[in-house]
Amino acid sequence: MKTITNPVLPGYHPDPSILRVGDDYYIAVSTFEWFPGVEIHHSKDLVNWELVGCPLTRSSQLNMIGNVNSGGIWAPCLSYYDHTFYLIYTDVKSRQGAFKDSHNYLVTAETIEGPWSEPIFMNSSGFDPSLFHDDDGKKWFLNMIWDHRKGTNSFAGVALQEYSPSEQKLVGTIKNIFKGTELGLTEAPHIYKKNGYYYLLTAEGGTWYTHAASVARSKTIDGPYEIDPTNPILTSDKSKEGQLQKAGHGSFVETQNGEWYIAHLCGRPVIDDKCILGRETAIQKCYWTDDDWIRVVDGPNPSLEVEAPNLPTFEAKKLPDYDDFNDTALFLYWNVLRRTFEEEWYSLTERPGYLRLYGEESMSSLHRQSMMMRRLEHFKVELETKVDFTPENFQQMAGLMVYYDTNDHVYLRVTDHEEHGKCLGIIETKYGKYDELLTQDISLPENTEVYLKAVINRHLLQCFYATEEGKWQEIGEQIDIGHLSDDDADYIRFTGTFVGMAAQDLSGQHRHADFDYFQYRVMEK
Repeated sequence: MKTITNPVLPGYHPDPSILRVGDDYYIAVSTFEWFPGVEIHHSKDLVNWELVGCPLTRSSQLNMIGNVNSGGIWAPCLSYYDHTFYLIYTDVKSRQGAFKDSHNYLVTAETIEGPWSEPIFMNSSGFDPSLFHDDDGKKWFLNMIWDHRKGTNSFAGVALQEYSPSEQKLVGTIKNIFKGTELGLTEAPHIYKKNGYYYLLTAEGGTWYTHAASVARSKTIDGPYEIDPTNPILTSDKSKEGQLQKAGHGSFVETQNGEWYIAHLCGRPVIDDKCILGRETAIQKCYWTDDDWIRVVDGPNPSLEVEAPNLPTFEAKKLPDYDDFNDTALFLYWNVLRRTFEEEWYSLTERPGYLRLYGEESMSSLHRQSMMMRRLEHFKVELETKVDFTPENFQQMAGLMVYYDTNDHVYLRVTDHEEHGKCLGIIETKYGKYDELLTQDISLPENTEVYLKAVINRHLLQCFYATEEGKWQEIGEQIDIGHLSDDDADYIRFTGTFVGMAAQDLSGQHRHADFDYFQYRVMEK
């Protein structure tokens, strides 16, 4: 028997929307403030997955300059109808306090690789939108409704409205079709149709250790909806330490052979309930009862090993973990904060074989940072790069970054000191408070490339450097990076840890740094 080993998308891959088109399966996941927007992964067997693209690649589709931490792209929904892919998504501009400015859009494409269209604005009444294509050809748009008023339930229910493709807008009456169960915090609505019922799948309980997936059904799309008497159909048991935690926010898919599965988000804590890899994607097998309710096999708690469908093995293409920057295009796993890939701030051609980053704003900026980052997807890794950088003053920095958001990151950086010249030190920003971890930065030879390495062992990070290949020297003490997680902040947040290269020039001179390679070496999954 073939098995699915969870999580199928390790590291920061939350809010999965799963879709089958013929023999092909796709999962779209949230990307929040990271660009490009929305990741899509492909499989043919639900076991092996490959990254095939990101639909939102242009500033005309997605402009996140100034978006708050954990704003940006929330909960995409991928669907397919009449030879066209549809992608619904939210761009969250603000989220703290009473209000959430969340704008919902639609883009389409004839193939999953694109090109994807310019966005069509849908509404702004809440987040987590989805699109349902009914048998009669009608299209129905759903989203949770956000209520900012005092004394109300902020998660006010699920809005339903018809979408007109010819007019490219929502039309007709808006109806609140479902106000949730006693679990509360009802969001992420998806509709499915089977045996004469419309099934409404929602996420409830909050995206934390109380997270869950709930189901209700109705004979008509606008309700009333009957709640599954055994709800929730999926949730985690926090007392089971080896289990996937935070299970919830999912979507269903039916295989070619009539089997049903749910893709859902989850988390794996490393210490004290902290998940430094962020919220990940897992898959569980489902079945239908005689009275037409769906259940998770061996549920409602999720399983690490799940029976896979009887489909031919899919040989997923894996991108190399060593990037020597000899190509003129970036690997798909590279991401940047809020801004697009534009050669005003980076280049692969100005110095062939190197990634050139032009220093821009600080690590605290919500606007124009100069970073090239990829997801941390494993508990134990070695990260390595070599940088050629000649700073002229202390406001110019470049190096190896381990980053959650503007409030939490660790930075092994080269800079300049008035008395010591070119030097190396460690910056840690924790809960928004800046610190320099070395008593004194380490002097470096001028006009010499520097090797930088960071070893991550679950919640611990150790830094190294070398001025000659292979002659590594340890720097400082081990750093507890448990704060690089959703779970260690005063206000809820949603992303995950990224690793890569960065450059800053706070003087505004755009001093560049050249990186010869980046190595992501897995020591243990």
